[in-house]
Amino acid sequence: MTERLFFLLGTYLLAGIPFGYIFVRIFKGIDVRTVGSGNIGATNVYRAGGATVAALTGIFDMLKGFVPVFFAIRHYGMNFAAITAVVAIIGHSYTIYMKFKGGKGVATTVGAFLGISPVGVLIGIATWIVVLFITRIVAVASLTAVTVGGIYIFLTTASAVLKVIVVLAVAIVLIRHRSNIQRLIRGEEPRIK
Repeated sequence: MTERLFFLLGTYLLAGIPFGYIFVRIFKGIDVRTVGSGNIGATNVYRAGGATVAALTGIFDMLKGFVPVFFAIRHYGMNFAAITAVVAIIGHSYTIYMKFKGGKGVATTVGAFLGISPVGVLIGIATWIVVLFITRIVAVASLTAVTVGGIYIFLTTASAVLKVIVVLAVAIVLIRHRSNIQRLIRGEEPRIK
């Protein structure tokens, strides 16, 4: 029991590392929180640091979700891995290193779900591409993709624990995007070119 609690604590601390903030500071010498939405996730990092820095941020944010879940599956089983996934998402979204203000959780959720259901993630990515192509709004694509991927995992798993965790994970991402949702309602959410 103690070992598992330490594992979850380690997951939270790992997932809380603000790679977007770190990479923009290193490569561009600025604080990403002073640019655009002020968020430390890949979308705002793109505005502050460009495509390469954003891609690097996205990869590392995904790994924060994938690595702990990957190890949890192999050492503790799927139910504990599901709990690990939501801890990673919380760690990224409410990081202790930045006064509990983190990213919006999409990349970390994708990484965590990848360890649990690669097919669900592939469906989510396909959804993201199609929705982004149609709407040209990253928030709409991200929210739709996470929701569709989450629904797939929910419907294809027999684990009640995993079902609950998937609902929690999707809910966290939706909550973290509440400002985007408000802008969408007002028709003010920016589109990409």
